[in-house]
Amino acid sequence: VQLQAFGGGLVQPGGSLRLSCAASGSISSIAAMGWYRQAPGKERELVAAITSDGSTNYGPPVKGRFAVSGDSAKNTVSLQMNNLKPDDTAVYYCSAAIQSLSGRWTYNWGPGTLVTVSS
Repeated sequence: VQLQAFGGGLVQPGGSLRLSCAASGSISSIAAMGWYRQAPGKERELVAAITSDGSTNYGPPVKGRFAVSGDSAKNTVSLQMNNLKPDDTAVYYCSAAIQSLSGRWTYNWGPGTLVTVSS
């Protein structure tokens, strides 16, 4: 199973950016997908997650500004980030709880994509 993320880059404060992540491989089902981020010198923190039934969860710093969505048919998750702030600068990691075709559940991480918010 692999996770591949797209969409990081440089954006000015107040701007928007959209991240996408696709899971591929021997996938039977996905219980949840989401995004974490890690800024320099800080611990990794939850940004947003969505379960297979559509329930969402957001980290307090991004509530009201970010929106997570998923497409279970395509095994993808997206993160729409609006009103970005310099404090949002971090490496963003896609994550997913995946059941393989063998029935084994694993928690998977993508390689990370850098988001830089700066003027």
